[in-house]
Amino acid sequence: MGLSQGRAPIFEALEEFKRMRVVPFDVPGHKRGRGNPELCAFLGERCLSVDVNSMKPLDNLCHPTGVIRDAERLAAQAFGAAEAFFMVGGTTSAVQAMILSICRRGDEIILPRNIHRSVMGALILCGAHPVYINPKVSRDLGIALGVSLSDIQAAIDAHPAAKAVLINNPTYYGVCSDVNAITALAHRHGMKVLADEAHGTHFYFGGASGGTSGGTSGGAFGGTSGGALPVGAIRACADMASVSMHKSGGSLTQSSFLLSSHTVNAGHVRQIVNLTQTTSSSYLLLSSLDLSRRYLVQNGARIFQKVVDMAGYARREINRIGGYYAFADELIDGDAVFDFDLTKLSINTLGIGLAGIEVYDLLRDEYDIQIEFGDIGNILAYLSVGDTDKNIERLIGALAEIRRRYKRDQAGLWVREYIDPEVVVSPQEAFYDEKRSVPLAQALGEVSSEFVMCYPPGIPILGPGERVTREILDYIRYAKEKGCSLTGSEDMDVERLNVMK
Repeated sequence: MGLSQGRAPIFEALEEFKRMRVVPFDVPGHKRGRGNPELCAFLGERCLSVDVNSMKPLDNLCHPTGVIRDAERLAAQAFGAAEAFFMVGGTTSAVQAMILSICRRGDEIILPRNIHRSVMGALILCGAHPVYINPKVSRDLGIALGVSLSDIQAAIDAHPAAKAVLINNPTYYGVCSDVNAITALAHRHGMKVLADEAHGTHFYFGGASGGTSGGTSGGAFGGTSGGALPVGAIRACADMASVSMHKSGGSLTQSSFLLSSHTVNAGHVRQIVNLTQTTSSSYLLLSSLDLSRRYLVQNGARIFQKVVDMAGYARREINRIGGYYAFADELIDGDAVFDFDLTKLSINTLGIGLAGIEVYDLLRDEYDIQIEFGDIGNILAYLSVGDTDKNIERLIGALAEIRRRYKRDQAGLWVREYIDPEVVVSPQEAFYDEKRSVPLAQALGEVSSEFVMCYPPGIPILGPGERVTREILDYIRYAKEKGCSLTGSEDMDVERLNVMK
């Protein structure tokens, strides 16, 4: 008899475990909080009482046969996947397991260059060679968009032996490519399709549009916009997808799902997952995934319609301020912007003469508002069911006041976020090769052996194996001047760069 989506097997097992009053002579050493009073006072006894070790009644994430396996089956059913793997190392570990399951050393994988750092990390680990597709770039916004079907066709024609095509669904800004068409094209050529859906959990619970997002002219809070959400990759027949349940799905930070279809050997995927995932999995994270899945199945459509409505209202009010451009589905062109995630509140700030990171800093420092990120030209305010009408109004009011107090001339502002890479060698070869450290200003023309990126969003400006160009050096200098958080390099101040000898 099948399990009901009203069940939460891991949570239920933990509740039963608490009732048993088991005496702990195992790890963790805090022994349900009694061994660390300060931690218990901070997190609470209820929390620490279920921070427990794997044991027979609670199953084992490395080899699940009981309640974890039941929870996996329910998650797979909820997402329309053949298998769902619980990931407690974040979507970074899910992305890396996904790629390592398909690609080996020397294999080629087709992917856009505006990938998250976790993708390039997977290439370093497995030794696959990237075939980069330069995404289309919005001249007005300066952001990388999706990938066009014609560009993927060209990459497949030039690299017919590639093992897989990887796509972002959506990008950090909310832009979606034509997942259905890309998947069909890749499958015709015998290639797997992998999707980084770190920001697409809600696609599976909000009603898929398949490429027609509808308008953004819905009513204020509580109204309906009529806009459906883009399609989830697994429902578009992709082979694997990495889903950040902790972002729009509401689970605890660091908890994610790795989804796979019937075209993938699930036993092999679990072996790959177990190469890097902890053997001491957190039941706080596992139960949060279990409960969040149940909650979204029961309430997801209502929740995400509310988020769409809130985002639509905020966009209209922000655009009325002047200077800002809160963009959405009006960007859809049927190609590089095939669809748009209407829950995203992405705002271009260049019209008020400020870089996105400057507005980000002002919101936090002057108005106690923490948004998701700010980069060279844009900010992203991440909306979810946890947001309130009052907080939305507070954000709108703060942006209006920032424009009034800080607006200046746009002269000298950079627009372009994306720089075309010049790939010289594979990421793995460059990362593990003998290297030397040089001052950043002297790195021109060298081949980098490390990353440089603004985080968030974590898209590398420069990756291992790529040529250091004048444009890249100027971008890094400008990003530092504007206050972007640059990460990835061995030198924490990004004054020096490791390059190949």
